[in-house]
Amino acid sequence: MAPAKLILDGKEYELPTVVGSEGEVGIDISRFRQKSGSITLDPGYGNTGSCKSDITFIDGEHGVLRYRGYPIEQVAERSSFPEVCYLLINGELPNRQQLDEFSGNLTYHSMLHEDMKKFFEGFPPTAHPMAILSAMVASLSTYYPNSSREELRDLNITRLLAKIITIAAFSYKKSIGQPFIYPRNDLHYTKNFLHMMFAVPAEPYEVSPVVDRALNMLLILHADHEQNCSTSTVRMVGSSEANIYASIAAGICALWGPLHGGANQKVIEMLRLIHDDGGDYKKYVDMAKDKDNGFRLMGFGHRVYKNFDPRARILKKAADDVLAEMKISNPLLDIAKNLEKVALEDEYFVERRLYPNVDFYSGIIYSAIGIPVNMFTVMFALGRLPGWIAHWKEMRDDPKGRINRPRQIYTGQTERSYLPIEER
Repeated sequence: MAPAKLILDGKEYELPTVVGSEGEVGIDISRFRQKSGSITLDPGYGNTGSCKSDITFIDGEHGVLRYRGYPIEQVAERSSFPEVCYLLINGELPNRQQLDEFSGNLTYHSMLHEDMKKFFEGFPPTAHPMAILSAMVASLSTYYPNSSREELRDLNITRLLAKIITIAAFSYKKSIGQPFIYPRNDLHYTKNFLHMMFAVPAEPYEVSPVVDRALNMLLILHADHEQNCSTSTVRMVGSSEANIYASIAAGICALWGPLHGGANQKVIEMLRLIHDDGGDYKKYVDMAKDKDNGFRLMGFGHRVYKNFDPRARILKKAADDVLAEMKISNPLLDIAKNLEKVALEDEYFVERRLYPNVDFYSGIIYSAIGIPVNMFTVMFALGRLPGWIAHWKEMRDDPKGRINRPRQIYTGQTERSYLPIEER
């Protein structure tokens, strides 16, 4: 493709163009400042490509999401979460032997060092599980101090994937004052997590196949989503050659924000608000349509997707199946189904493409299977972990990689003289 041209102060600059494998076109401005002395300004980086990546493709206009080229619909229907972890991190789907070895390693490394229990004991009972999760992931680098060594990279990736479900379950048990339940070698990844979450000592606990399937799907659908806030944070921190545990802990902190990973929690809070106000969902729909009213329906629309979020299509069916098979009757879920019906039929929402998104349905399913609201963002982190790792690994393997260092347009005071305190 021919280069782009930019005219600044009457001088013309040629800028190389880059074309992705799906036809995406980018203008390479990496040498523009060197040639012109000027920079580009893009608040929030919404129109700036920070890297080349071959992990995930999104076409928001047409509702397309693919992991390593595989449509998300096929991945969600046919894969287990460990398979998706392997795919994102290694670039290809595993064969049977590779999957068995990978899954076995996730089980083998799921135990935490006993001393780490003392860390959990030091947190107050009111500590948010995301605060505990980020702190504990960062602390893993103290137990594995050689985590920056390249020859140990795959081992540390396995350790992180294996141990994060134990950390997450322990953080939940800590928040409700129950004893920790240790991982079991006879349970696969998602069943192991559910067992550590909901089992209590001396009482039998069987993981429901319905819940296990739903959790696998939820984690798969959250596994990666291109250069979002938390993934970009992982790449930014990792570009300094920070170890994998520090980089992922930073991503967890970024995900914690209500504008990112906390969105599905906001959905349940909205449903509770409507329920506590008598359950009149139509009143809140009218409020959302009133431009002079500050109320927003949470879980509708998406910054990237201008069509139906493909993940939401999958979760819509999963939500129906889970609620039907578990025979759950919950007034919040009834309100949610009514809101969904309105959004799919009301001209106001259809014209603006404000369809229910993945956060709308994930909040409903997590609530149905017993995950408390303050654990929703932790669940998001568990799902997003393989994507973070894949991007961290891709960034570290890039021979042209460099430490991230955005520029700015300074708008402060020009030079002025410093006055002694007596003259101020």
